[in-house]
Amino acid sequence: MEENNKTNRIILSKGLKQMGICLIFMFTGPTLLHLTLNNNEKPLYIYLLILSILICILAIIFLYIGINTIVNSIFKK
Repeated sequence: MEENNKTNRIILSKGLKQMGICLIFMFTGPTLLHLTLNNNEKPLYIYLLILSILICILAIIFLYIGINTIVNSIFKK
């Protein structure tokens, strides 16, 4: 019996979309964090700081999920 070791393209495209979302978060999170830390006298400082940290955490989460999805599409039976 031969095993079918083809890549599941539907799952691969889903993983690539997740990596695209991760890429957006990877640029917006640190940029917003940098802008927030340079303007700590503003009234929305604490809210923007929390938001930028959450965006950075979302980037890490989407990176993990995206890589895991891509690996599953390649190596899963």
